[in-house]
Amino acid sequence: MNRFAHPRFLQRANYTTKSLLPNKTIKTLLKEETKDVSVRGWVRSVRKQKQVSFATVNDGSNLKGIQAILNEQDAQLLTTGACVELQGSLIESPGKEQNKELKVTAVKVLGACDSSYPLQKKRHTNEFLRSIGHLRMRGNTGSAVLRVRNAASEGIRDFFREQEFILTNTPILTSHDCEGGGEVFKITPVDSKEPTEFFKKPVYLTVSGQLHAEIMASAMSRVYTFGPTFRAEESLTSRHLAEFWMLEAEMAFIDDLGPLLDVTEGSVQATTRYVMENCAEDLAFFNQWVDKSLLERLQKSVDKPFVRMSYTEAIEVLSKVQEKEKNKFQYPTTWGSSLQSEHERYLASEYCKQPVFVTDYPAHLKPFYMRANEDGKTVGCFDLLLPGIGELVGGSMREERYSVLEQKMKDAKMNMEDYQWYLDLRKYGSAPHGGYGIGFERLLLWLTGLENVREVIPMPRWVGSCKY
Repeated sequence: MNRFAHPRFLQRANYTTKSLLPNKTIKTLLKEETKDVSVRGWVRSVRKQKQVSFATVNDGSNLKGIQAILNEQDAQLLTTGACVELQGSLIESPGKEQNKELKVTAVKVLGACDSSYPLQKKRHTNEFLRSIGHLRMRGNTGSAVLRVRNAASEGIRDFFREQEFILTNTPILTSHDCEGGGEVFKITPVDSKEPTEFFKKPVYLTVSGQLHAEIMASAMSRVYTFGPTFRAEESLTSRHLAEFWMLEAEMAFIDDLGPLLDVTEGSVQATTRYVMENCAEDLAFFNQWVDKSLLERLQKSVDKPFVRMSYTEAIEVLSKVQEKEKNKFQYPTTWGSSLQSEHERYLASEYCKQPVFVTDYPAHLKPFYMRANEDGKTVGCFDLLLPGIGELVGGSMREERYSVLEQKMKDAKMNMEDYQWYLDLRKYGSAPHGGYGIGFERLLLWLTGLENVREVIPMPRWVGSCKY
């Protein structure tokens, strides 16, 4: 026997998956054969009639909640928005919308709600729902978004666990700007009498956990981080937020872009598949009310491999279109120019009609840490473009050669002392490695068909707006 083992600790614990909470969710109750039940939730709607009344109650565990049948006296206690506890029995429903409904025998109002409640039973615009962000999750769209968001994060974690990545936590406070764009939020103590530096140097909210994740990958081989990032970008487009979530993965011992593209494609497809399997009701809702091509588009994306083309090939495609249709694009399509949103939309939505990787961009368009290709003009990188979304993922091989990276940093006029630790990773046992980042809110646009990132994050922050 292992001399370090203790018999008491070798006993297998008697774990259970039984809920530790006193009440079951509506989703669980509808699956079980239990007859006499207690339901707690919020009233979505009430139809009061003389003989029999109906109410829809939802606790957030599913899209439609449960329909309750009440007598006239009990129905008078209910108002839209109220928090209630209903006791009764589950019976077979003659309606098409649900298999079971609740025949109520007792009503208890846990939290009353008056007629000023803004979410009455009618269609509301996304703009209006955004103005009542503290309540919008009680509506169908808001609650469906949260369930899809939860499932997407579960799907991502499952994928990386199966691929033997470990979850790590990179700092939110940082002394560097990973992307070099300068669009950062500076940290300053609010009660400071004098404008002093709390950390004795400028410190910012992170724009990316990539450089820190590279530290972890240089010891653990395969890591990912999932958390909030911040950019002080004064943009009001439907694709930008000041605070958003990023999934960033770094992996050692890959020698070229091929395996990196494979992992990226696999993570997006696995997450999409997981959401399709676990949020079928919510996706059907989005397919009916938001984007009628959603389910077909998602299914196609998991059935077929993503297209792969180089930046040079993409420019050739765009240039031919521009020659044929003179006013097709506003921005130039010459080699060396940046791909604009209109170019990305065309490549993904019209030309490929499915997700497409664009690889090997000109070096001058990309940050210092991307690995230089042998042609001396491009770097080993990629963007993943999705139909209707544009760029979802950006990634690259990281420059692992000390002298090459050092020169690139000098050319970028970076503070070499501040980044010596980053060079040290190449000095002490450097390994070929690469990584990528997924904008989580943009992924949710893809999964829901919604058009604005402000609809897929619970509390959106953008320039001029930080409510709650």
